[in-house]
Amino acid sequence: MRRDDTLAVVLAGGLARRMGGGDKPLRQVAGRPLLDHLLDRLRPQVARLVLNANGDPARFAAFGLPVIADTLPDHPGPLAGILAALDHAAAQHPDLPWVLSVTGDSPFIPLDLAAGLHDAREGAGVPLACARSDGQTHPPIGLWPVALRTELRAALLAGERKIDRWTARFGCAHADWPTTPFDPFFNANAPEDLEAAERIAGGGA
Repeated sequence: MRRDDTLAVVLAGGLARRMGGGDKPLRQVAGRPLLDHLLDRLRPQVARLVLNANGDPARFAAFGLPVIADTLPDHPGPLAGILAALDHAAAQHPDLPWVLSVTGDSPFIPLDLAAGLHDAREGAGVPLACARSDGQTHPPIGLWPVALRTELRAALLAGERKIDRWTARFGCAHADWPTTPFDPFFNANAPEDLEAAERIAGGGA
């Protein structure tokens, strides 16, 4: 089910130190970049898609998506990428009051991620939601109201860097997904994770 009120941002700004540097979303799995696998699953769920990345945006040109950089200096982590997406939505897509954030190294996200997060938020009567699997929360994979962007900017400027500490101020629901046959929030952090991703992509999870 597509959410016509939601813009998705792929947080692609990690430095991939455990992989030897470079952009994790561009690492190959089953002959395609991780980002390709992710976009295949994310695109049908939302109205618009953007990438959050710093540096030369040309390295993502093949994906045909807007690339937005952090709007705060010194790249202060995932919250800064989320803020950049909230600012982008407010300026470019005022008809989209929600932003869904996903990490660029999570190629197998649920096909009902957007719907599940919205359902959890609405059911709990709170403004925010994040994903959870097997009891583990995934704070960067969440749903954000554009209306809270001023509060988020103020928190970042005051030094806040921890996602779940900030979301707890307003109320954050958790949306649960099963981890069989694989954890849909599997993320590729190290070379051995790419081998696991190959098995999942090939149906051998």
